[in-house]
Amino acid sequence: MVKLLLKLKGDKFLITNGESFVKNMKTHKIGLLLMILFVITPAMATGFIAPSEENAVVYFTRVSSYGGAASFEFFHNEEFVGIFKNKNYMRYEVEAGEHLFWASSENKQFVKANLEAGKTYIVLVHVRLGAWKAQVGLEPVDVTNPDQEKGLKRAIELINSKDPIVTPQSLIDKTTKKLQKRNFVENIMERYENEWQYKDNYVKKLNADMFIPDEKLK
Repeated sequence: MVKLLLKLKGDKFLITNGESFVKNMKTHKIGLLLMILFVITPAMATGFIAPSEENAVVYFTRVSSYGGAASFEFFHNEEFVGIFKNKNYMRYEVEAGEHLFWASSENKQFVKANLEAGKTYIVLVHVRLGAWKAQVGLEPVDVTNPDQEKGLKRAIELINSKDPIVTPQSLIDKTTKKLQKRNFVENIMERYENEWQYKDNYVKKLNADMFIPDEKLK
């Protein structure tokens, strides 16, 4: 019986019984990495994607190119969840129930939400003129409000025409660490609890019945 012993030399596997073959390790590693990324990266595609049965989904949508260079940071309760600019949108799926969403720029704007399982909601993101930089405005869409028909139509067209913005986890982790160093979220939450939650110009409501019917999402 011939025993075969393998030794690694550079990028080659050598077999000590005299036979040898060349294995390109770099190509192998790249292929393996692509397979891993394919498995662990969540699919994000153009158009509306229904949430799982126990969840709801909120689309934060900037329908205008005005102030496109301004980036807004988005939060779910005390967690930083994403950032984007220009005429784009962010898809955020979450468990049904009560949540606090907010966006940060020169100002802070909040959405107090109560979401129904299996439903889709849209929040329009507006750019407003600020003293030093752009301010952010959040406007939950209500399909029964005729004043929001144009904004809703533009949001649906945008979502059906391009992929959502997905903030890399590495950027989320990096930003979270930076915010923690200066107690940013803690300070904002304290002001919200003590002051801002009682002011209509700071807090908008997204009620459970404000979901967008499926027939309007096409």
